[in-house]
Amino acid sequence: MIFVYILLGIVALIIILALVAPRKYEVKRSITINKSLPEVFNYIKHIKNQNNWSPWKQKDPKMKQEFIGTDGELGFISKWEGNKEVGTGEQEIINIEENKRLDSELRFFKPWKSTSIGFFTVENVGDNETKVVWGFKGINPIPFNIFMLFFNFEKAVGKDFEDGLLQLKQVLEQ
Repeated sequence: MIFVYILLGIVALIIILALVAPRKYEVKRSITINKSLPEVFNYIKHIKNQNNWSPWKQKDPKMKQEFIGTDGELGFISKWEGNKEVGTGEQEIINIEENKRLDSELRFFKPWKSTSIGFFTVENVGDNETKVVWGFKGINPIPFNIFMLFFNFEKAVGKDFEDGLLQLKQVLEQ
């Protein structure tokens, strides 16, 4: 009987944690780049250019990649298969608002399955100065949202975004 009570207690705890844990997440960072808005947007809308500045490409320079479609256009897909830090997944351009916003669906397969929306926005903030915001957002299904109570997702992914944006700035300002 004690075993049943312990089991019920564990189940109740999981249910309570799943109900109070955040389901939605959004991480974003920004940087100002000393280039014109059209130049910056044209560069970031081409997914292949991420190989020049992405922190994940640096974590696995030997990752296998496959591209489907025309880069910089709706429906373009970049697939990758990398080490355990990078995982396996694909990114598809799903929305382009020229010189404003680029959205892509990020589908992760390994080390765990999830889907998020990645985005870039650009804003003119001065003569040849463009603010770039890079982020992603999504919803964690129950019970996987419990993980968010114990892992600072904002800090971990945000650091990668900061590093990537610094690299993007260096590449574009050369």
